[in-house]
Amino acid sequence: MTPPRRYRSNFQPGTTLWALRKAQWQALGLADEDMDKPKIAVVNTSSELSSCFSHLDGVARHVKDAIRAAGGVPFEIRTAAPSDFITSAGKAGRYILPSRDLIVNDIEVQVEGAQLDGMVCLASCDKTTPGQMMAAARLNIPTLVVACGYQQSGTYQGEPIDIEDVFEKVGMYVTRKLSFEDLDGMCKRAVQGPGVCAGLGTANSMHIACEALGLSLPGASPVLANSPAMFEQAGRAGRRIVEMVQEGLTPDRILTPAAFANAVRVALALSTSINVLRHLQGVAEEAGVDVDVYALFNELGTQVPLLAAVKPNGEHRTEDLEAAGGTLATMKRLQSLLDGETVGVTGRPLSQVLDGYQAPTPSILRTLDDPLSREPSLVILRGSLAPEGSILKLGNASGKAQRFRGNALVFGSQEEAIAALAAGRIQPGTVACLRGMGPIGGPGVALASSFVAAVEGAGLNGQVAIVTDGQLSGLNRGIAVGQVCPEAAQGGPLAWVRDGDPIEIDVAARRIDLLVDAAELQARQADRQAAHVPAQEHGWLDIYSRTVKPLSRGAVLIPLKTR
Repeated sequence: MTPPRRYRSNFQPGTTLWALRKAQWQALGLADEDMDKPKIAVVNTSSELSSCFSHLDGVARHVKDAIRAAGGVPFEIRTAAPSDFITSAGKAGRYILPSRDLIVNDIEVQVEGAQLDGMVCLASCDKTTPGQMMAAARLNIPTLVVACGYQQSGTYQGEPIDIEDVFEKVGMYVTRKLSFEDLDGMCKRAVQGPGVCAGLGTANSMHIACEALGLSLPGASPVLANSPAMFEQAGRAGRRIVEMVQEGLTPDRILTPAAFANAVRVALALSTSINVLRHLQGVAEEAGVDVDVYALFNELGTQVPLLAAVKPNGEHRTEDLEAAGGTLATMKRLQSLLDGETVGVTGRPLSQVLDGYQAPTPSILRTLDDPLSREPSLVILRGSLAPEGSILKLGNASGKAQRFRGNALVFGSQEEAIAALAAGRIQPGTVACLRGMGPIGGPGVALASSFVAAVEGAGLNGQVAIVTDGQLSGLNRGIAVGQVCPEAAQGGPLAWVRDGDPIEIDVAARRIDLLVDAAELQARQADRQAAHVPAQEHGWLDIYSRTVKPLSRGAVLIPLKTR
């Protein structure tokens, strides 16, 4: 008789660990033969706080059934479940980015502590996907991420309405261009089911980046939540993870420099959220892969054209991108630019996957020969205001100003900035500088995204620029420069900007400059009373502020390691 295969979850019979584990697990209904099977974590970020992940319990049941049918034993575990639009209420949104790293550590404690053999991660809102990807990189056990889909949107007074529209209509309301009754009516109709925000916000963008990197099954994203297609891929994932454990297919074989470059190319072709940069950098840091994601975006931006304009970049919707074949079809269009030797969760080279795929027609995806734009969809700006870089999303670059010059108005929070907008203080030609909101200064990255959306809703898109070391949304548009590094709390130049200072943004030159002479800046820096003092917090935010690295390092809580 062939002895059962040894997995790390199988302990020597008769030992204390074996005996206590068997006693606990038999009470859960596990049989003797289950003790020898591969044990798979089903990582569920569900919560009743938000519709983003309110359906995940049902998805988890589907995945667990598939794992059992494939010969594995599933264990559902729970983690923190942050939602940008819900969890941002406290501390001006400062819990949002730190929640990503809380998820990483949640997963490590439960999966590594129990010595499980693999994991299927159910991805939903913005921070869950990167947190799960970072955990996969850290633990380096077979991992498969399931994109659990985007929400169904609705209509209001005969017109389509989604969460992005509500986000921006607040700006119309605060500037008295929209009634409260209409805003309330839109809120009641915008979200018609579970799932993440429609459009290429950070959630859908990270689902796409995850698939492009190779940690999701081909054809997984984007997908409508609770649709037959979503449940079909959930079942495939449950079956495939058992095979991955048996094959020993671990993330270190998937997360290569070439795979990160492929993911960046896909992100550029679709003009995904600017937050993809810091999250992919965070995955690289956890994996110990020596990759500078920001440099990759800068380098590849001139080589990869824009193939689609999905909201907020253009008129097409997430449903249109899914119908066109989503991430897999985009990679098929980009095949000549991609490294086909990379391997994803299928275990097959990317070239084989793409050679065997036929994209649907007709399609909103353009071709390399006939793109929407040959301008980079996202650019890194450096200069005297951002010596270590900042990010500007161009989206469909046509129609966006290539140069903006205006005078600064400085704010310490988006609430202050929104109040100034409502009071009429922010006029065309203003450069609104929101500072002291980065990962160290917040601490935790405070939100600036609602203010950007309000500027759009107020009809000032293109007439007002926003510069911040705080958090932007993938749904934001306009002249919004984010992730300014170094942040104000590190003594970056943003700390020394004063009301009325001239600032110039030159997209063609890839520069953002504070047009104040050096002697004046030195005098301001010598005035220690004017220096930005990070907010003093306690609890999780205090721990985060003491351990977090800069955004240019992915805002991770660990030093870079290389394998």
